Amino acid sequence: MASKKAKGNRVQVILECTEHKASGMPGTSRYITTKNRKNTSERLELMKYNPILKKMTLHKEIK
Repeated sequence: MASKKAKGNRVQVILECTEHKASGMPGTSRYITTKNRKNTSERLELMKYNPILKKMTLHKEIK
């Protein structure tokens, strides 16, 4: 079976918690989502739940 066909401009992106990274605590909070490269050319920034810090924090797109 062949791999899935690309769905136009949608790409997978990884979101990583900025607060957790700055705190120096072990571990990370990351989410995988998709975005439309054509409509959203800049990096995504979303408020997501961090289970380690047990609160909503800012997650930014990496790579």
